[in-house]
Amino acid sequence: MPKSKRARLIHTSVVQKKPSKQKSASLYAAVQTAADTYQHIFVFAVDNMRNTYLKDVRQHFATDGRLFFGKTKVMAKALGGTVESEHAPGLARLAGWLAGSVGLLCTDRAAGEVLEFFEGYCEVDFARAGGRATRGFGVPAGVVFSRGGEVAVEDDVALPHSLEVTVRKWGMPTRLEKGKVVLGEEYVVAEEGQGLSSQQTALLKLFGVAMAEFKVQILAYWSASTQEVVEVGKEATAEVMKEG
Repeated sequence: MPKSKRARLIHTSVVQKKPSKQKSASLYAAVQTAADTYQHIFVFAVDNMRNTYLKDVRQHFATDGRLFFGKTKVMAKALGGTVESEHAPGLARLAGWLAGSVGLLCTDRAAGEVLEFFEGYCEVDFARAGGRATRGFGVPAGVVFSRGGEVAVEDDVALPHSLEVTVRKWGMPTRLEKGKVVLGEEYVVAEEGQGLSSQQTALLKLFGVAMAEFKVQILAYWSASTQEVVEVGKEATAEVMKEG
């Protein structure tokens, strides 16, 4: 007899996801609502993106603002790409900044306050493969310590012998001597300005060396009161911070 079609097992892998068009429409509407609600709209770029730290920034502005980090084409369209289609006077110029890895911050806070916050905001994290070393780092010859020579020997502990196979797999020419992980000569893990491989970033993390800085850079902002867009550079940032 043929199988009954009444009771079918449907795997989660084939369950239909929320249509992308619906998500885009929600983002479009949310951006326009925020543009009508808040006094300032900032376009920002992120260095060394980390969702955890972006979540902290979002939380910081949660009481009097809203942050968007989604499809730039949708956000630009919501603001209006041309003078004829702009959602509010001046927003077409701001939409021109929405390209690449950027987002929008809509808030009632004074422009000077926002710029001052991001000027001093920086979170240090471990580098990821593909990034660049911000400084050189090498592990001295002899017994290998857990911080790789970053702190004094008396304040450090020897690298566990169980990790010798691991660090050797990651490129360090180590060996075991009387239960100690040993290097015959200094091993350069990273050179300043050079790209980092997955093995290098794994070693840097193992030795507790953080080289990635999560920073948010404001590129430009629009004010509802003036309906103008201000391009933000170092000189402009200092001037706006003075004015508050």
